[in-house]
Amino acid sequence: MIAILLSALVLFGWTLLGDKLFPKPKAPPVTATAPAAATGAPAIPAVAKPLDVNSVLAQGGRVQIETPKVKGSINLKGARFDDLILPRHTVSLDPKSGPVRILSPSGTEHSQFAGFGWTGSGAAFPNTDTIWQSSAPKLTPESPVTLSWDNGQGQIFQIKLSVDQDYMFTAEQSVINKGAAPVAVRPYGYINRGYATVGKTSTLAGPRHDVDSWTIHVGPIGTFNNATNYDVNYPDLDEAGANGPRFKSTGGWLGFGDTYWLTAMAPSQKATMDAGFRKGNDTYQADYALDNVVVAPGQSNSVTTHFFAGAKEVPVLDGYMDKLGIQQFGNAIDWGWFKMFAKPIFYLLDNLFKLVKNFGVAIILLTLTVKLVMFPIAQRQFASMAAMRVVQPKVKEIQERYKDDRPKMQQAMMELYQKEKINPMAGCLPIFIQIPVFYALYKVLLLTIEMRHQPFALWIKDLSAPDPLTPVNLFGLLPFTPPSFIALGVLPILLGITMYAQFKLNPAPADPVQQQVFSIMPWIMMFLMAPFAAGLQLYWVVNNLLTIAQQKWLYSRHPAMKEPAKA
Repeated sequence: MIAILLSALVLFGWTLLGDKLFPKPKAPPVTATAPAAATGAPAIPAVAKPLDVNSVLAQGGRVQIETPKVKGSINLKGARFDDLILPRHTVSLDPKSGPVRILSPSGTEHSQFAGFGWTGSGAAFPNTDTIWQSSAPKLTPESPVTLSWDNGQGQIFQIKLSVDQDYMFTAEQSVINKGAAPVAVRPYGYINRGYATVGKTSTLAGPRHDVDSWTIHVGPIGTFNNATNYDVNYPDLDEAGANGPRFKSTGGWLGFGDTYWLTAMAPSQKATMDAGFRKGNDTYQADYALDNVVVAPGQSNSVTTHFFAGAKEVPVLDGYMDKLGIQQFGNAIDWGWFKMFAKPIFYLLDNLFKLVKNFGVAIILLTLTVKLVMFPIAQRQFASMAAMRVVQPKVKEIQERYKDDRPKMQQAMMELYQKEKINPMAGCLPIFIQIPVFYALYKVLLLTIEMRHQPFALWIKDLSAPDPLTPVNLFGLLPFTPPSFIALGVLPILLGITMYAQFKLNPAPADPVQQQVFSIMPWIMMFLMAPFAAGLQLYWVVNNLLTIAQQKWLYSRHPAMKEPAKA
């Protein structure tokens, strides 16, 4: 009882007072010149006051981007991707809230942008102030665009850009040497993200975190040498500053991931890259540089990089692993330990959604499907528990008889189990089998962008958000929004009630401490689940109802579990 109360106090108290009692130290400002010299990625100057996005975009010199899923523009100054929105995803349920913005120019409040370039020797190279020439005014899936810059010394730099129907851009960087001497070049790419973009007020809608949550990795992410790295977090970069972690890798990708969104760069999967993350001037940066190449007079050199900026749609990410061969790109979604269960569950849920056109109904059908698959396992578990309760009086008799001789007690109990043909672990094994499945299902409901802003019925307008209908403010009649941990919606309340009914349906444990724990646990879970997505709450309520029905049916077949035999 004390442990549960202390745990709840820590959970709730940290949410309310953690940042005040233990404020995070602010990283000192750094210029990031050392990594820039190593990779070629530019150091970004700090801006005293955020600029207005529309004012920056109105300054002109841009190539428009238009595809079925993204819209925006490329800044010809610096050849920078710094304007991209997702017209299919709004910031909130209100259609007037506008589309989710993935990329925003440098100096704006939630800046995030990307670019490509070269460092080297023997020539003048383009930089952040270079004005590029475009072969066309608009980039679409049907019409690629080539950006060009002539340094006036015999070298021509080109970036040929194309985009598909989803969220993937392809950049082919070329250096044409028409000069009289060889030129050494080193291609690079970078993604720069402003500090405010990782805050909770970001226009990148959805749950926002400055560090890893206990279930989802958000922040710096990448795959190096075919292994996805979830270990680098924003606080790590705050501490490391300009000397953030570096990775040597053949192929792979890196960038920044949010709960629902991703920006990432993937050079040629056969190329060797020096990649990593760093922080400077209130911005975070992911960048890479490829090996040096010498371009002889009259020759050229080209490298191809893929740049993803968009929603983390599972089939789309998996498709890029197959079509483009990008190492472990599907791991941009942090599936967790039980990926082998989570991905099939997701595809089943997605197909159910496409079938019934309602994500809430799809969750109910998925819960029913999982319950049916697990039914034989649960039946064996109940049968084993029933057998254990039949011999429970005999077990107590042995415990009393040999309470001062523990080895003899254990020997007598083993003889009893063998005589009655009972395996004490048989009731536990099915639980261990079910844990990875249920955890994987939990991850799917927590991660899937397909559930974002999807309605169910009545007051549930967004299954990815907590249940908004709570008696704490008299179901919206009082004009205030209660804190998340006490904003008990209808679904969390139903969760507590159904869990309590489920425990009451079971025979009361003999141990009074266990009885107290079981009696208070449903109401603790009710509070703990209140801030979670309504889709997850719906799953849990339906699962409890099905469990109650299953228990009643199994009790009818195993009455000994409900009424244990007398000694």
